[in-house]
Amino acid sequence: MAKINTLITAPPYPVELALKRLGANLRTARLRRNLTIEAAAGKIGTGPRPVSDAEKGKASTSAAVYIALLWAYDLLAPMETIADPASDREGLTRSAQRERARTRGPQELDSDF
Repeated sequence: MAKINTLITAPPYPVELALKRLGANLRTARLRRNLTIEAAAGKIGTGPRPVSDAEKGKASTSAAVYIALLWAYDLLAPMETIADPASDREGLTRSAQRERARTRGPQELDSDF
């Protein structure tokens, strides 16, 4: 029996909101550029259905479609800072804690060959 992917059927509320907001923003960007859904789809090499689904913020839409639309509308630059390890405060803190636990004092070299 196939498992149901609850991330697609019932994503966490903050994820659902973010996708809806992104979809609405992509639709606004497309309309401001006076593009049809078909033209946007052609620009990213897909059919109109994935573009329409992305604009609705559907969780089942591929991340590639969302990112390709950002590229098509010249809005991809902010993606470079998403999940940037240098901005991950929690990750940096946890990493520093692990490093302190693993750090050893200087070891002397022996000349026993």
